[in-house]
Amino acid sequence: MNLLLARLSAAGFERLRGELEPVALAPGAVVYEPGVAEENLYFISGGVVSLVEVTASGAATEIAQVGKEGVLGIDLFMGGKTAPWRMVARSPGEAFRLNADALAWQFARNVELRGLLLRFTQALMAQIAQTAVCNRHHSIEQQLCRWLLAVLDRLGLRELVITQQEVAAALGVRREGISAAAARLQKDGVIRYSRGRIRMLERAGTELRACECYAEVRRHYERLLL
Repeated sequence: MNLLLARLSAAGFERLRGELEPVALAPGAVVYEPGVAEENLYFISGGVVSLVEVTASGAATEIAQVGKEGVLGIDLFMGGKTAPWRMVARSPGEAFRLNADALAWQFARNVELRGLLLRFTQALMAQIAQTAVCNRHHSIEQQLCRWLLAVLDRLGLRELVITQQEVAAALGVRREGISAAAARLQKDGVIRYSRGRIRMLERAGTELRACECYAEVRRHYERLLL
């Protein structure tokens, strides 16, 4: 269940329920491309979606993740109307879709929902800012641990099916750097990596090796949404 919808009172959810359409998100599916008009708001109820910044040369780096704690399509209620980033499903997932007209009506009249959407937007902006700091100032090993914790938290799992190249692309670093960092973590018994699978063996050890960015982002979400 999407955590924003779960936070609504029974009356607040009832005003919204008839407008929600369940949809499936396949791995690799592009929900939005930059500059394309957003037509729906997606309340994520399962899986992880990456928000990806794409350069003119075609290089892409993940700037944030959204899971069941949030929504895709904030520009629909922030006034932008078009997607600023590529949004790609990283894993199999589900969402509840709300079309733009219904959202406009709800945003104007459903005070509870409006407050939750605005607080989520603040938390998302904090995540994007923290990711920028992390990518500039922290080691690849720290970034890998931060990223792995964030993805697995959203999935509620301890193992992720993903290649080193995909992790490197998400973090905007060379695959060799991810290979070296993963090898050190595996040697220390923190993770196990083989055949395109990363399993977190020791959560406490992963958190110790992550930078402060993981805890900072989590603190923002807890303060604003829980």
